[in-house]
Amino acid sequence: MTIYENNEIWFVTGAQLLYGGETVKIVDSHSQAIVNGLNESGRLPMNVVYKGTANSAAEVAEVFAKANVDPRCVGVIAWMHTFSPAKMWIHGLKSFQKPLLHLHTQFNREIPWADIDMDYMNLNQSAHGDREFGHIVSRLRINRKVVVGFWQEESTAAQVASWIRVCAAWADQQNLKVVRFGDNMNNVAVTDGDKVEAEKVLGYHVDYYPIGDLAAVQADVTDAQIADLIAQYEDQYDLAPNAQKDGADRNQVVEAAREELAIRQFLADKGAFAFTTNFDALHGMNQLPGLASQRLMAEGYGFGAEGDWKTAALVRLFKVMTKGLKNGSSFLEDYVLDFPGDGAILQAHMLEVCPTIASKKPRLEVHPLGIGGKADPARLVFTAHPGTGVAATIIDLGARFRMIVNKVQVLEPKAPLPKLPVASAFWKPEPNLSVGAASWILAGGTHHTAFSYDISVDQIADYADIADIELVVIDESTTTRQIKRDLTLNDVAYMLKGALK
Repeated sequence: MTIYENNEIWFVTGAQLLYGGETVKIVDSHSQAIVNGLNESGRLPMNVVYKGTANSAAEVAEVFAKANVDPRCVGVIAWMHTFSPAKMWIHGLKSFQKPLLHLHTQFNREIPWADIDMDYMNLNQSAHGDREFGHIVSRLRINRKVVVGFWQEESTAAQVASWIRVCAAWADQQNLKVVRFGDNMNNVAVTDGDKVEAEKVLGYHVDYYPIGDLAAVQADVTDAQIADLIAQYEDQYDLAPNAQKDGADRNQVVEAAREELAIRQFLADKGAFAFTTNFDALHGMNQLPGLASQRLMAEGYGFGAEGDWKTAALVRLFKVMTKGLKNGSSFLEDYVLDFPGDGAILQAHMLEVCPTIASKKPRLEVHPLGIGGKADPARLVFTAHPGTGVAATIIDLGARFRMIVNKVQVLEPKAPLPKLPVASAFWKPEPNLSVGAASWILAGGTHHTAFSYDISVDQIADYADIADIELVVIDESTTTRQIKRDLTLNDVAYMLKGALK
């Protein structure tokens, strides 16, 4: 995943020529100092590049036109050092197609009370100029991120860094290919949807491939490749006795490795970084490829079970957004409820949970699987570590997409699960099971989710703004009455929005 190394954020400063050429030179030097300061803060995951001061409508239009066509630019930060008349930003903003952050800062931290004069006032008009800029962006109904704070403060750099991660993930989605091995599970509504509309709104492209195509690639996997991969398994995981060399089910580990190598090759050939599987479509395969799905997710691939391509793309979004962070993210599914106290939900899946969320070294095991009609599959077994996270989904409502996000508290399991040979997480949805689950259901949320410890609700809100899709948030302050009101108001707002287009 090289998106952070190969791309950049542009920084554009607004000013005008009213105050003279010397003022413009000072504005330029201050802007470069701010950009240098942000880059040297150690907080930003991607480099910010200063693209100069825009002093006229023509200069604004030119810089935004260049940003649109430069594949390295994944977003623009705008700052008004002086008063920059907003009418000169109209044409540039109208044509702009990438994420926008409005940084409301000032070159100097404090007012120089004893020395301030009109020259200082004319030069340092961010309090004035940023409001003018903000007005025109609002009037043009352009979604953007607004960060307010002194540019040398760690909290300001942290907010900018958080937004940059969203920009990187959004850019990745615009070129993402999702491979579906088989279709979605029969008669399941929530995992299906309009793939044309998804590409139009969210950017990623979804292709179907029969499982026989994967089986053909699998036929070319060599014994030497399998041996090398199994050596990695033995280095990275604890192996159950039946999965060890000469164990009763060692051949199932071999076949799992064969499937992983085939999927890797297939995805590489297609240039795809997300995929789905379906236990109803396994012709030519020895087992459901659970271990492969787990390991590929750990490396940054998106995954969705039962043909759930929307969740596969969302898991990839989370993986890109959290690159370099340590707490983990995964595909998950609601399974079993636990009602005592605030209540909690056991999250798991048949096999496919990412080991980046594991509390300790995963154990590679082989067990029967009651569905799919194939041989016993290998899988990594572990429990998720405690912590705060978010679970999210995107649903297709026909007329629009809705992003639903729930803050959750991952807990220590109340007891071991000796007879449940799958990876799992045990979490309390905020504010509690009663309100959290009811709110999720009222919003139409799926049983599959993309989960992360390292993503904030604010970042998901930034993504929803960039994608221009509906957002429903369930957190510690949520009530079912408030959720019902929000959903009703959202329906009205989107009906009006459609009428205004």
